[in-house]
Amino acid sequence: MHAFDVLGDPVRRRILDLLADGELAAGQISTVVQEEFGISQPGVSQHLRVLRENGFATVRAEGTRRLYAVDATPLKDVDMWLERYRGFWNERLDTLGTELTQGARQRRMQQERETEAAAEAADDGGDQSSRKPGKSGVSGDAEPRRRTPSRRPGRTESRKPR
Repeated sequence: MHAFDVLGDPVRRRILDLLADGELAAGQISTVVQEEFGISQPGVSQHLRVLRENGFATVRAEGTRRLYAVDATPLKDVDMWLERYRGFWNERLDTLGTELTQGARQRRMQQERETEAAAEAADDGGDQSSRKPGKSGVSGDAEPRRRTPSRRPGRTESRKPR
């Protein structure tokens, strides 16, 4: 069986995930896989056999228990084959990482601006006379702004007074 056929099954991938943390007894593997996938103990044993026969797992007897572990050799072969294609996703992952970093930086800067604005508002204590001109249209001694009628582009006649 080809390595990708072995790895193509989600149950076998899950078993390898379990074994990646270290050696486990067949019963422990079976309990987790039966719970997660709803397959029988003989079904789990079949998946363990496929992994063992294709070199992805090793087994050793310890008393009445059979302990399974990952054999990395075929995984290294898969990794070597994937090396040729790694550039396709590494570039995208690098780009994604850059975008995430920039987004985080922008959010942090926005939070800092909001924090500074809140601190300034707290320092002012609500006193309108200490605000900077142009913020609310009203400043200490400055005259209020007056609205002027706007002209539409292309309009040549002047408005008649009412």
